[in-house]
Amino acid sequence: MKKKQSKSFFIGAKEKVYPAGEGITRQFIGYDDTIMMVKVMFEKGAIGYEHQHFHVQTTYVVSGKFEVTINNETRILEAGDGFYAKPDIIHGCVCIEAGDLIDVFAPIRDDFYETIDR
Repeated sequence: MKKKQSKSFFIGAKEKVYPAGEGITRQFIGYDDTIMMVKVMFEKGAIGYEHQHFHVQTTYVVSGKFEVTINNETRILEAGDGFYAKPDIIHGCVCIEAGDLIDVFAPIRDDFYETIDR
């Protein structure tokens, strides 16, 4: 079986931007079978609808302001903040001020991987 693996270097200005929902786009920074890092760009008012998955997720807020809900607990997060969502926990966000998130998943999100032009 062929292993999944991204290129060694990510140059943001040269990498494809993929649609990820209304007012949301993403770029794939790096991944292999065990981990995936994704830059997610939100327009003001965009919604990362509540969902759950078996992956571990940790997210860093690069810019903007987000109302993040994890397991019915809501906090306002801004640049420099972050969160951790354990497997199978319901989580989501609403973008209050346009901004970028860095999501890291373990293992790789195969559903995201399938959307990448390779």
